[in-house]
Amino acid sequence: MTEPGRLAGADPLEALAAEWAEEVEGTSYVPMAADELRAHLRELARLVVAAVHADPARPDVGAEVGRRLVLAHFTGPATVERSVLLLGERLPALYGPRVRAAAHALTGALAAGYAAALRDRTLDEQEAIRRAVLVARQHTELALHASEARFRAMFHEAAIGIGLGDMQGRIIEVNPALCAMFGYTPEEFTQRSVVQQMHPDDAPSVWERYERLVRGDLDNFRVEKRFYRADGTEIVVHLTLSLVRDERGEPAYQVAMLEDVSERHRLQEHLQYQAYHDPLTTLANRARFTERLERVFAEAGPSSTRRVGICFLDLDGFKTINDSLGHHVGDVMLQEVARRLAACAGEGEMVARTGGDEFVVLVEDSHGVDRLVDLADRVLAALEPPFRLVGQELVTGASIGVVEKAVAETTASELMRAADITLYTAKAEGRGRWAVHDPSRDEAETARFTLSAALPAAVAHDEFFVLYQPLVSLADHRIRGVEALVRWQHPRLGVLSPSLFIGPAEETGIIVPLGRKVLEAACRDARDWHTEFGDASPFVSVNVAPRQLHEPGLVAEVAALLDRTGLPADRLQVELTERALTTDEGAPLKALDGLRAMGIKIAVDDFGTGYSNLSYLRRLPVDVIKLDGSFGEGLREEELSDEVDERIVGTLVALGHALDLTVTAEGVETAPQAARLRALGCDEGQGWLFAPALPAADIATMLRRGLPLG
Repeated sequence: MTEPGRLAGADPLEALAAEWAEEVEGTSYVPMAADELRAHLRELARLVVAAVHADPARPDVGAEVGRRLVLAHFTGPATVERSVLLLGERLPALYGPRVRAAAHALTGALAAGYAAALRDRTLDEQEAIRRAVLVARQHTELALHASEARFRAMFHEAAIGIGLGDMQGRIIEVNPALCAMFGYTPEEFTQRSVVQQMHPDDAPSVWERYERLVRGDLDNFRVEKRFYRADGTEIVVHLTLSLVRDERGEPAYQVAMLEDVSERHRLQEHLQYQAYHDPLTTLANRARFTERLERVFAEAGPSSTRRVGICFLDLDGFKTINDSLGHHVGDVMLQEVARRLAACAGEGEMVARTGGDEFVVLVEDSHGVDRLVDLADRVLAALEPPFRLVGQELVTGASIGVVEKAVAETTASELMRAADITLYTAKAEGRGRWAVHDPSRDEAETARFTLSAALPAAVAHDEFFVLYQPLVSLADHRIRGVEALVRWQHPRLGVLSPSLFIGPAEETGIIVPLGRKVLEAACRDARDWHTEFGDASPFVSVNVAPRQLHEPGLVAEVAALLDRTGLPADRLQVELTERALTTDEGAPLKALDGLRAMGIKIAVDDFGTGYSNLSYLRRLPVDVIKLDGSFGEGLREEELSDEVDERIVGTLVALGHALDLTVTAEGVETAPQAARLRALGCDEGQGWLFAPALPAADIATMLRRGLPLG
């Protein structure tokens, strides 16, 4: 085979045609110059590439390509083998792994089309032989003698096996090719009958047609069937059986012409195996699993009581093993996992690898969820012992989504969707466990996934808007700043709160473009306030997700935004959660240092819900801590209801001030609560006592009035 990368930089189609020409050159006698050969194969390569990229793929084009190879006299025994191997290897290499399945299917069709065209060509030759036999009987004695001589030459030199038999089924004469094919001598053949050549797997229809031919009702028929050789091995043969009649039109002889197609069958079986099995683990692949699952539904009628179940599992922590020890170790682990899963499967249960570290077990005729739960327990137990790989013990578990339903109540796609959602639930509940499908939870997760899928378009169509909640000085109840709060104006569901979409946005990465839009809107509104109110204008505090802090261009983007909007840096505050600061001190801290160097303030939101430890704040670029609203709940009533809450808040405020930090209390809802927080030393407050989240225009109106809030 041509070495991969040998034509690096060339057009993939030209590269494929060149490699193909190099592979098949010399395997067949083709009346073409080198440039003609390459041009011919370039056209075939164009058909192949278009077929694997079609949606859906068109593997049937492979049959036409095989036929064209034969028509161009590419009939050497090595031509089709090299073509199939080259296309199966190079199409995914040149156009990506997504075309691998289509390439395998197409090469199988190519082999079949090539064999069919070669067979038809051979059959045409066979028909010419048969006509020569009939014509020879009608000539004069001299012409008969000459014709028989020619026939004998063809009979003995033909590449295909030929045998003559009488109407009683006795074999009269065979040519050398037939003897070589079956391993019998001519004498041994003549002691056998056609009936003795029967194979136990022959379809009844084969012998029904043979009986019709012997009676004279049928002149010929073609069939592929199996035979046993003299040594007991099995071969697959394309058989053409023809009837030769005498001068009166009565049946006289049988002429059998046989072509050994065993190699083609083995190639087709190999290609079919590759198309339906995972090459790494040898388990059934996604295509085989999908076909089997759809067959379960196809075989069951609308009133069927048949039930079906799925255990859909994903390995926990497998990415860590791949990243730390290398993909070769991960591949070995996947092979071992596959072996253990296969050992768990019983009768009527099929294990498949559907991709990456995902596996699925299909249970046909499940008869209830208990069988699926028992299977899930066996799988978890099988994966529990450590894997001894590369000289060390490695551990991995699995999360499993269990779904079991009546076939009449669902579809194959709905069953897989439910399994996927349930797997997600098992992971969310802590991993290393199974979860059984819950229809009510399914509806909630479906809604969540629906929102996740709609997020990119919603950001592109500007369906999000920003409200602002005042941050008020507890000393005089005047506005110091505002927090920007994003809302989603969903076209069907109305206004959605962040609790419904921030989580999915962070998981999908949409939080980055969404956060960029919110930051820009907040800066523009803050610039307008600063233009009108000058130094009395409020700063704007904008939440930044951890994923945004990992963006390498964040600091430069914010600097460009401030320059573009004309907003002074001291009028912008960035809020992030306590967890974002404590889980990763690399990229986030570098970004925060850059933002703070510009004069932007940094605030820790929902403080106290994470590690509740202020000691780490001494090392961080932080200006403000915002106490989570739960700490002030016991301070809301006229009479103090919880002295413990008061002591906790007082301690946190004192420690914050010791580090020279501004302390803001969230969730302020009553006047007594505001008074207690002020007495405890809180600098700022935020909550419904002062104002809800409001549009930018309402904030401007409040600033013009200049009245205290609350």
